Amino acid sequence: MIDFLHNYTSLYYIFIVLVSVFISVFAIPSILHVARFRHLYDDLGHFRKTHDHGIPRLGGVAIFVAFTITSLLCCITDKSLPINYLLTACIILFAMGLKDDLSGVNSSTKFIIQFIVCLILVVLGNIRLTSMYGVFGIYELSYFLSVGISILLILVIVNAFNLIDGIDGLAATTGIIANGAFAILFIYIHQYELAAVSLAMAGAIIGFLRFNITPAKIFMGDTGSLLIGLISAVMAIKFMETAKITGTSSPQIYSVPALTFAILIGPIFDTARVFIIRIASGVSPFSADRNHIHHRMLKLGFNHLQTTIILASINVVSILMVLMFSAYGNSTLIILIVTVSLAFNWMITFFIRSKERETVALRNLFV
Repeated sequence: MIDFLHNYTSLYYIFIVLVSVFISVFAIPSILHVARFRHLYDDLGHFRKTHDHGIPRLGGVAIFVAFTITSLLCCITDKSLPINYLLTACIILFAMGLKDDLSGVNSSTKFIIQFIVCLILVVLGNIRLTSMYGVFGIYELSYFLSVGISILLILVIVNAFNLIDGIDGLAATTGIIANGAFAILFIYIHQYELAAVSLAMAGAIIGFLRFNITPAKIFMGDTGSLLIGLISAVMAIKFMETAKITGTSSPQIYSVPALTFAILIGPIFDTARVFIIRIASGVSPFSADRNHIHHRMLKLGFNHLQTTIILASINVVSILMVLMFSAYGNSTLIILIVTVSLAFNWMITFFIRSKERETVALRNLFV
């Protein structure tokens, strides 16, 4: 079966994407109908909302259904990915996200459930990092350090995708870029089963995006953003592990950690930035505000679509930059990506200050 699929690789992957897109597109109209009939709309009274009318936030249900069905139908069970543990984790996170979208879940319960999901994947599924590739002098990881870092990484990425889901299309577009990039890289290093999982998720998000581009008819909610974050985190870990140099073999892809960081730079950088600012201001890092990069760009006058396109373009440029300068090594490239991200954020700050003060001055760069 595997040899057959390898001979028809392109058709196989196109089929996976089309199946996932079809299921997602087919499911959303029914979800919209139920949401309108039951009045399941987003909370317009919240200060962070940027829409003036009720919109259902159950798009994540379509993403989950499309991804799960496509994965079970089309993805090959293989030792490279314990699909049983992955789908178990997805179902648990889906159930929590759906409860949160419908009636809310307190933060401590969210954390406990997310931690259990991480334990299932890392400890039972053995989906974990075993090496840091020498990033900042760190190479092989002990088992317990490997488990700890892997759990932390999954938690960060899952919640980072949840935090960037603040405007139409941004989280969905970022999820498509991330899973699409991982799929291409998995195909390049002959990890066909992992590529199929990434494409199943990318297809599910593409189908959803059809209804989420401005003006959005539906939001993905926590159900969708948490699931996209989970699959993106798992694919990131599997990519770093499967692309790892073994023995005397030459690497197929250079600077793998830096490339993974570039693929996920959008949600990771924005989350790190707002957490640092909140802690420095003496408030909880989990308190809600309108200080995310996408909120700041809206303040400059960009609409949802323009903001999404700009941030997605920076994401793609970061990936291409790492591929072009891979010879410089992981640590150098990671510092470069962070520097470029900080420079972009600084530029936004400059323009916001200039707009508020109605003057363009050099001092706006600093105060």
